[in-house]
Amino acid sequence: MLYGITAAATALLLTALLAAALRVPALRLRLVERRRQREVPLSGGVAVVVVTGAVVGVTEWGAAGSGIDGLLVAGGVVALLGLVDDVWRLRRRVLAGGTGVAAACVVPYGETGVGTGLLAVVWVVGVTFAFRGLDHADGLAGTVGVVTAFGVAACAAIDVLDGIAVLMSVLAAALTGFLLHNWHPARVALGSCGSMAAGFVIAVGLVHVRAGFGIGESAGVLFALTALACADAVLVLLARRLSGRPVVRSGPDHLAHRLRRLGPTVPGVTLLLGFGAFSGVLVGVLAHVGWVGADALWWVPGVALVVVFALSRVPVYADRRTVSPQVRASLRVRSG
Repeated sequence: MLYGITAAATALLLTALLAAALRVPALRLRLVERRRQREVPLSGGVAVVVVTGAVVGVTEWGAAGSGIDGLLVAGGVVALLGLVDDVWRLRRRVLAGGTGVAAACVVPYGETGVGTGLLAVVWVVGVTFAFRGLDHADGLAGTVGVVTAFGVAACAAIDVLDGIAVLMSVLAAALTGFLLHNWHPARVALGSCGSMAAGFVIAVGLVHVRAGFGIGESAGVLFALTALACADAVLVLLARRLSGRPVVRSGPDHLAHRLRRLGPTVPGVTLLLGFGAFSGVLVGVLAHVGWVGADALWWVPGVALVVVFALSRVPVYADRRTVSPQVRASLRVRSG
């Protein structure tokens, strides 16, 4: 217990320091996020990935290993792929293909079976991109990541999966250190490097935690723990399809964008969505433990559908025939 607390505290402190130290070099190298109205350096993602890998690596060595070396390597590969995307803007299919290959290498087929394992790979890719999409608003990706990682850590600790529990706890702590610089107004951002790595590690960790359980209930737990990110991705995809816009086209159409149009401040939206993420995670953890029945899991997608439907009615796409080029330029926000 004390060892885990020390590792988490170390991760928090080192991430906060490294993210700040890398901020100026990132600005000089033009490694910046342009999805907001100002350029934000992407030092946060590199800091989270480096510190998480280093602290967990040392913890693994001190504990004589706990079987998560493959997950660490796969997460590092996804982080590197995201970093390349931050610099050169890779095509989505390249990102999806690379993430899928990394996931296929670490899914526990022995416990899930080949068919379910392949479905898990698809789900991991989807969650990874869903977390990537959350990194468009100050504090949002970090907040949701912290809440979700702690939820997965709790599930892993209950099942005595010490390696997964430590990894998730350190990741949550690193994201907390990152949030010290990412809260509105953000001074650093995660970028594809940090957001994809965090989403990938969380998703694969969840698959390992639920491996061997029933498919139906496991699907409910997986969705509950990642409900906010999944709901955001579903809303964006449906909105763009129904409006006739290309799915990969940027637009101010995420949950946070729509809530902002209803009046709340940026921190207010982040706290509201963070509470939504916490609610889903709480239900997922309680269902995993067995303290609530599987029927309770149906409430999560039900509420998510209501929220998605309600916010889909909020207008976010401007009519190009009536909007000036200057206003159109200000509305271009990359969805991730």
